[in-house]
Amino acid sequence: MIDAFDIAPDAIAVANRAYQASLTLGTTKGTERSSAVLAMAKALQHSFDDILEANTLDLEASREMAVPDLILDWLKLTPKRLQAAVEILERLAELSDPIRRVRNADYQLPDSQTYCQLMPLGVIALIYEAFPELAAIAAGLCIKTGNSLILKGGSEASNSNAAIVKALQLALEEIGLPHGCLDLLPVDRGGIVRDLVTQDQYLNLVIPYGRPSLVQQVAKVATAPVLRSAMGNCYLYWSASGTLDMARTIILDSHQSEPDPVNAIEKVLIHRASKPSYLVSLWHNLQEKGFNIKGDAELVAAFPELQLAVESDWANPYLDRTVAFKVVDHLEEAIAWINRHSSGHADCIVTESYQESRHFALGVNSASTYINASPRFSRNPAQGDAVFLGMSNQKGQRRGFISLETLTTVKHIVQGNGKF
Repeated sequence: MIDAFDIAPDAIAVANRAYQASLTLGTTKGTERSSAVLAMAKALQHSFDDILEANTLDLEASREMAVPDLILDWLKLTPKRLQAAVEILERLAELSDPIRRVRNADYQLPDSQTYCQLMPLGVIALIYEAFPELAAIAAGLCIKTGNSLILKGGSEASNSNAAIVKALQLALEEIGLPHGCLDLLPVDRGGIVRDLVTQDQYLNLVIPYGRPSLVQQVAKVATAPVLRSAMGNCYLYWSASGTLDMARTIILDSHQSEPDPVNAIEKVLIHRASKPSYLVSLWHNLQEKGFNIKGDAELVAAFPELQLAVESDWANPYLDRTVAFKVVDHLEEAIAWINRHSSGHADCIVTESYQESRHFALGVNSASTYINASPRFSRNPAQGDAVFLGMSNQKGQRRGFISLETLTTVKHIVQGNGKF
């Protein structure tokens, strides 16, 4: 028998198959989809050895090709990372079914009852680099919401992605879900990403996940709707009334969402009235933790030991343990700078002033604002009733946390009584 992974499927055929599968998947019961997600969790756990072996091959090949250390960190799987993915799938299986959840309609027609229900989008494509376990997490979110999923990973993770998807596909096949509800495109054919993201007759949403260059490339060529993900380049404004301990704790904690520092604070705006001794203390604390510290021209002039942050630094993520500091004169200047240079998905303020906190929260044009709180990202938070794939900084489709509900749409249903 020919292994499915030995065949290079055409993007159009894969998209069509996923669309046909979505028509069936969208009508399944919530208990069936939850059982499928739980089966995927068990299959993933039973395949740890095969997946880690495949990941070793990817790491060896990537090192030979001089793949950047950043991508190697994203690529390297460990039992802990795989177990985290298993736990996310297990939790997804336990969550209540979001599909066909009833909501009140914004309007009512005469002599009828109008209401809304959440429904699956249909077919979703995830274009991602490294992060092999992301395939399992995205599959869980999509199956739970009744959506088909097409995966297109990077060449650096080809063996890992194939091993993970093979395990998940076998689980879905045993449960009896339609063939095509989960597919993986090959990495060895040029132009296949373009071929996929232009299948808007089948695709309902494309999610690019990785460095900004990948997100921009996909968004540029796609004709299907794109949900941009965002990573890094989050700002913190350290007000004159904010404490050193609070600023230090938030910066350090925000970088703990490894391997992908989604909401890591990489830029800090400091009020001109901040004490120099506090700044030096913070920089030393961060350097002891392995951080590289940069500063604007004013800070470098006062503290020559700092590395100068160039103009392009302020609008681009570092995606490593680097933090750049800049002096501002007041809150309004900080807000204006953040709105111009931040990635726009998670920005923070440290302040003891309620008025400042409200001004910041309303003035910063980002998906999320944090007041004296760490923006640290977790796909499987201990509290709440949601699991997240990532963060989006766009306004067009959905903004903020990419959750189960993000992968749904609304259907209006009008129940009449025959009178007009």
